[in-house]
Amino acid sequence: MRAIVLDRYGPPERVMHLAELPDPVPGAGEVTVRIAAVSLNSWDVDLATGALLVRLEAPFRPKRRVIGSDVSGTVVAVGPGVTRHSVGDAVFGELSASGWGGFAEIVSAREDALVPRPPALDDLTAAALPQAASMAWQALGGAEAAAPSGSLHGRRVLVVGAGGGVGTFAIQLAKRGGAHVTAVERAMWKLDALADLGADDVSAGVVDGAASRHAFDLVLDVIGALVPAQTNELLADGGRAAYIGGSPRRIAQVLFASARANRQSGQDPRSREAELDRHVELLAAVPNRDLPEIAALAVTGELRAFIDGPHPLEQVPQQLARLQAGAVLGKSVIELG
Repeated sequence: MRAIVLDRYGPPERVMHLAELPDPVPGAGEVTVRIAAVSLNSWDVDLATGALLVRLEAPFRPKRRVIGSDVSGTVVAVGPGVTRHSVGDAVFGELSASGWGGFAEIVSAREDALVPRPPALDDLTAAALPQAASMAWQALGGAEAAAPSGSLHGRRVLVVGAGGGVGTFAIQLAKRGGAHVTAVERAMWKLDALADLGADDVSAGVVDGAASRHAFDLVLDVIGALVPAQTNELLADGGRAAYIGGSPRRIAQVLFASARANRQSGQDPRSREAELDRHVELLAAVPNRDLPEIAALAVTGELRAFIDGPHPLEQVPQQLARLQAGAVLGKSVIELG
């Protein structure tokens, strides 16, 4: 099979290349899938470049030669003990907890890393959904929050880093739930598209000052642009902030702020200041859990994937470089013929 392989850390265009590898064989509890489409995520950039958190697990060279996690395709073989899927089934899902391997024509993965793909859902859209849409869904509060007249109805939501996959899905889901959405995206050329998605306000930066103080019930920071203290100032009483990405330093700051607030809450809940009723936390997303509900919205057209591409498999390194540079609106998707 053809695959994009990674043997050392560095800029994707320098360290990744197309190669021929043996076809994988499914083990116990695994299925083998012929991939029709795979999308790119910022995690792929981190794995290729050797970001700090990646090097904690594999300090000198990549742990996996073939990365890529969000796939859609058809089951071509099943291993012993498989009960969820059969040969010929259309499936999609996120493989980050199942060994990665998505930048290839064929992959073997645990059967629970994949869910059935509805017949009306095309492969390109299915590949765009797993990680980004799941993160947006869980950060906003799940099915109840995204439902019309649900818990987001009438609330004010701020999405920072709104022009990527998570952000474009979050805008749509929050609007479906009846929220007033402010979208912040530093790439100004993306702002018109975010307004077209339904964002009530779009901006290239978070506005400081009295107008934004305690203005939002939910802040979703996709890129870790805001320090926790700034986020806390933006939250209304009882508000919540969820961080999805960011530098190791920002992640550490968020974890420290969250732990500190929990300690103070446990000491004397009755004496908490108003700001301690505001929760700032790092999202711990659960892969694949919500994909059936998310896919149903995509089938009906209530959730749209902004697809950059499709691009051929050999373009993975170049498209990762574009993603790293912030030059992708929505999701960059690779199509395998």
